[in-house]
Amino acid sequence: MKKLGLLLFAILLFTHCDNQKRPNIIVILSDDMGYSDIGCYGGEINTPNLDKLASNGLRFTQFYNTGRCCPTRASLLTGLYSHQAGMGQMTSDRGLPGYSGQINRECVTIAEAMKTAGYSTYMAGKWHVTPYRPNNQSKDNWPLQRGFDRYYGTIHGAGSFYDPNSLSRDNEFISPYNDPEYTPETYYYTDAISDHATRFIREHETDNPFFMYVAYTAAHWPMHALENDIAKYEGNYDEGFAAIRKIRVAKMKGLGVLPDEWEISPLARKSWSEIENKAWEARGMEVYAAMIDNMDQGIGRIVAELEMQRELDNTLIMFLQDNGGCHENYGRRERDPIEATIGPNDFQTKMIPDVTRDNIPVMMGQDVMPGGPESFIAYGLEWANVSNTPFRLFKTYVHEGGISTPLIVHWPDGIKVKNEWRKTPGHLIDIMATCVDLGEVDYPTEYNGTEIIPLEGASLMPVFKNDLLDDRMLFFEHLRNRAVRDNQWKLVAKGLKGPWELYDVKADRTEMNNLIDENPEKANELIDAWEAWAIRARVKPFPESQKK
Repeated sequence: MKKLGLLLFAILLFTHCDNQKRPNIIVILSDDMGYSDIGCYGGEINTPNLDKLASNGLRFTQFYNTGRCCPTRASLLTGLYSHQAGMGQMTSDRGLPGYSGQINRECVTIAEAMKTAGYSTYMAGKWHVTPYRPNNQSKDNWPLQRGFDRYYGTIHGAGSFYDPNSLSRDNEFISPYNDPEYTPETYYYTDAISDHATRFIREHETDNPFFMYVAYTAAHWPMHALENDIAKYEGNYDEGFAAIRKIRVAKMKGLGVLPDEWEISPLARKSWSEIENKAWEARGMEVYAAMIDNMDQGIGRIVAELEMQRELDNTLIMFLQDNGGCHENYGRRERDPIEATIGPNDFQTKMIPDVTRDNIPVMMGQDVMPGGPESFIAYGLEWANVSNTPFRLFKTYVHEGGISTPLIVHWPDGIKVKNEWRKTPGHLIDIMATCVDLGEVDYPTEYNGTEIIPLEGASLMPVFKNDLLDDRMLFFEHLRNRAVRDNQWKLVAKGLKGPWELYDVKADRTEMNNLIDENPEKANELIDAWEAWAIRARVKPFPESQKK
């Protein structure tokens, strides 16, 4: 009897340990999308797969990115503020440690850290944390040299969805049109990212858990989408900017993500009545919606593959966005056709192709409708204002419209509650800290002989359990747009010459009522905190201060 009791105890202990095995982790990042675009945050765009993850998991209302693609990716990958990792701006070297134009060796990536704890590491999608030089390319900072076991994606940050520049598999440039490993009937980059992420899950054969980073370029310009996806949204945006924004506001209030007392930020620039070519303008948003729809379909295939492999329940999935909606008017003015040719085996090296693979000129402006490979157009400032409902400003700024992101968290084995919101403020720097916590990683103080900057973030595990993180300040800077968030208070400035503004974001997260004159002591406290952080985190000196 005693032996039987010991045997049962051993079985229970084994079962308990097995149930507590470390999870797989998938981080999914979308590109140039606004806070209210996906359905479960108030959007009219069809995102059933993301909505299902949210309804079976958690949604964060106050999660932050850095306001721009390169800094966000550096911060997410390293758990540091982007300047500490060397990516204070984009991929050009500005001659200062905080602005070297690529992630440095004083940080480790999530992949490097997770590998030390036995994780397999995979990536599909946009890298954009090292310079892209097609004729003289250093690969020192490519994904495989920064901890990933397998990689498919683009090194550069933007390009055609039908013929992306800098497309790579592992350590080699490839062309989508002479790639023997991936031969879809129609090549579309979002599908290719989803398909490779699914393939990496299917081909993961070890007993070790895996970490995977899926970095979509949807819905970054150009507005490129497959016709069968665009057709779903035909006519949906014919009533214009204000009408869609009104629908989103009502839905967000119904979801509880937008309190009634917040004043809604104003419509941007032009009204729909001022738009001359309404069909062209509406088509841009139809294509944008289709791009997000296609990405959601791909996320559905990733989830389905996890289910097929019986890994869904013990996989932590986190979905977020790299910055707010993009106001850039890229490609909205006409350009003259460029006479050129490209062969089926040639590499596409240009962000904007001169011609399609059928040697049709790639056009800009209103002479071509957005959607197909012969176009290269952004959806514009007014639709970006809709995407960022209810917030002010856009990508590159650190007002809420530039840095606010959804965060959806799904992990059935680890998060027992469903369909709950979390209002605790969080930041990209917390993603690495969470992965290190769950992966039981001994975070290095030194890596390959180089001293490593300590993590800045905090694990989100307590927030998953509905506890609050310790009080802390969160800091922001991009292109001299500056901000600090301290509990209910946010101090923010637009540009180096822009005055500081102070908001009570609990009562006014849309930043409509500047309280700096009423609270000078709090403002000065936060200004001092920002200045001290800026020096510590390599934000200052600014690159322009080095000019002679």
